[in-house]
Amino acid sequence: MDKQGLGKKNWIIPDCELPQPGQGVLKGHESVIVVNDGPQDVQIKVTLYFTDQDLVDNIEWRVPAGRVRCFRMNRVEDMGGFLVPYDTQYAMKLESSGNIVVQYGRLDNRQTNLAYYTTLGYTE
Repeated sequence: MDKQGLGKKNWIIPDCELPQPGQGVLKGHESVIVVNDGPQDVQIKVTLYFTDQDLVDNIEWRVPAGRVRCFRMNRVEDMGGFLVPYDTQYAMKLESSGNIVVQYGRLDNRQTNLAYYTTLGYTE
């Protein structure tokens, strides 16, 4: 393991859109999975950008050293008390105190052929 952990400190996820939970056994949702394989806990500042409303930048996450955490956009407690609106295009920026690896996923069951979409965020 690298002394600082793998990954990067700054990430952008440009294509977020929280789907309705739907009626299926598998409920529609979005999630961000963060891996911190470094030796120190990390604090992550989360900023949400919308097309036609002010940004939200008071969300903070913590991932302990050597751990993985899954944050769900449909859980108010994961989103710092902010209720992410359904069916609304937005983007997310993560600014971490240490190196992390970020994966985004969306389960959309609004049609019979449900779709699961997963991708790494963008980082420099």
